[in-house]
Amino acid sequence: MRLSNFFLPVLKETPSEAEIISHQLMMRSGMISQSSSGIYSWLPLGLKVLKKIENIVRDEQNKAGVNEILMPTIQPADLWKESGRYDDYGKEMLRIQDRQEREMLYGPTNEEQVTDIFRRSIKSYKDLPTLLYHIQWKFRDELRPRFGVMRGREFLMKDAYSFDLDHDECKKSYYKFFISYLKTFRRMGLKAIPMAAETGPIGGDLSHEFVIISDTGESDIYFDKRILSEDSKIEDVAYDNDLEQVVQQYNNYYTASDEKFDQTEFDNNVAKDQQTKSKGIEVGHIFSFGTKYSEAMKANVLTSEGKQAYVHMGSYGIGISRLVGAIIESSHDTKGIIWPNVVSPFDIGLINLKSSDEKINNICDDIYSNLLNENVDVLYDDKKDNPGVKFSKMDLIGLPLQMIIGNKTIETNEVEIKYRKSGEVKYIKVENLPNFVQEIKKSSAI
Repeated sequence: MRLSNFFLPVLKETPSEAEIISHQLMMRSGMISQSSSGIYSWLPLGLKVLKKIENIVRDEQNKAGVNEILMPTIQPADLWKESGRYDDYGKEMLRIQDRQEREMLYGPTNEEQVTDIFRRSIKSYKDLPTLLYHIQWKFRDELRPRFGVMRGREFLMKDAYSFDLDHDECKKSYYKFFISYLKTFRRMGLKAIPMAAETGPIGGDLSHEFVIISDTGESDIYFDKRILSEDSKIEDVAYDNDLEQVVQQYNNYYTASDEKFDQTEFDNNVAKDQQTKSKGIEVGHIFSFGTKYSEAMKANVLTSEGKQAYVHMGSYGIGISRLVGAIIESSHDTKGIIWPNVVSPFDIGLINLKSSDEKINNICDDIYSNLLNENVDVLYDDKKDNPGVKFSKMDLIGLPLQMIIGNKTIETNEVEIKYRKSGEVKYIKVENLPNFVQEIKKSSAI
């Protein structure tokens, strides 16, 4: 994409309403535009990141054997009345009527909708376990939406649901999602710590939230530093392994968010040199809630003994739009965003420092064409701005690699390469660029 054709409304000043770093940088870099309180339009730069995160989440769900569906944003109130949650959910639920005066709602979550799909479709234990997920926009009418996409009213979520014959089988599904979440966050370059959590309005007796370590975050977290070493082992875990043993290994380490933290318990369970306190951001939450919804909504199957049994269920959420903000919170500096390679909106920023010079334009055009031919996603700054503006903009939007073409290229036939994260600079001969690009592709540097 040429920057002259790309819609990138960057801001020089930080909007006054943006309280935290991710909100500030997303607004300044032209990733989002506020529509109303807690509701945002996703602009081209932000949408590219959102789609990359979505595709990683989707890929890991598919690898875990979960089936993708797509449920509607608007749900009938009757389903929620069946479960007993319609009156209990509170003012966060946006309630509406259609033209026939039927009560409807904009879905804040999908337990009722998916249970209805299941009970219409599955009648026998032979079709269990059934694992379903979708990626869909949701709406919760937060009293005080804040922090940009971190706590908005409209947000994109992946939520999955498991249906099993009994409690033991349900735990197996729960462990599968537990492992898939760790794999997902690791792929994004995030250190995610699973923490035992309250079940809240979802219900149930087994729940974990996944919290990523960040210098800036919503809450304080306390944990045994040794849990971080488990992260490197997770890639090798196959879903046909004994997953309970893997999950238990994580549960053996002390972890607690500030509302559940107990200093005495911390001291008793963790050696002083392993005690760690950090800021954390919740990016995923999983629940196992037994037959809470299946009993209320008559979702049962025929067992091998010919008897009817209510299925045991679980739900598993990842905040995809929230992850965009969370990644920025954990990866930025004073100049702007520093995207991990796998979610960066573009692989390379190509900067033409002298777009009025025909020779430099020709060199840039050739490099740009070659990069596209190599399937490298490149943003080519071909605008007539001064070098300071170009450098500031490229640092702000945080692409992993910058290729800088200017007078020096004419003089020495070299391209300046700058790595956004480390600040390292190197010079590559123009004729050696194809080999350089192949090397960094192999090393996953882009």
